[in-house]
Amino acid sequence: MNQKERMLAELPYKAWMDGLSEERLENKKKIYKYNNLEPGNFEAQDRLIKEILGKTGKNINIEAPFHCDYGYNIEVGENFFANYNLTILDVGKVKIGDNAQIAPNVSIYTAGHPVHPDSRNSGYEYGIAITIGDNVWIGGNTCILPGVTIGNNVVIGAGSVVTKDIPDNVIAAGDPCKIIREITEKDRDFYYRDRKFDVGDY
Repeated sequence: MNQKERMLAELPYKAWMDGLSEERLENKKKIYKYNNLEPGNFEAQDRLIKEILGKTGKNINIEAPFHCDYGYNIEVGENFFANYNLTILDVGKVKIGDNAQIAPNVSIYTAGHPVHPDSRNSGYEYGIAITIGDNVWIGGNTCILPGVTIGNNVVIGAGSVVTKDIPDNVIAAGDPCKIIREITEKDRDFYYRDRKFDVGDY
């Protein structure tokens, strides 16, 4: 296998070999264009982000600035929204389901390096896939680390560092991120903590 094949297979690889540097440079050029589009140019924004990412739903909105390594390793579903400063290190595959809401300053890192300094200084690194389910809200300044799977209908609290898998239908938060409680039907009537909706169309 060449180094790109090793990267895609989640094996140790060297990021400057076999055309990987050139692929990152080409993606940086697209990212630069995207991040510098005139506000309100929605048609160009939609076209360019769909060129950058590997797979998307019809409706997608990522507020600039946005950063990623390759782009083609990222798949997002329908009704995807990400606020300012989303960073995805997509050395490994990143799959995100439908109706994702991502707050500002979220970082999704498939990339990592060996712990031992001799191994790390050899230049080898790795990427391990991250999967995020449907109907997930990720709070601001959250960091999601390699290999993590986040289930469906999950809320991740702001400032969390997600180091392990999170199951469906829970609120989880903290550093490291831990389950706080289950989300139930009783939550439907509240828009914030103990504040009930004063409208009927929620």
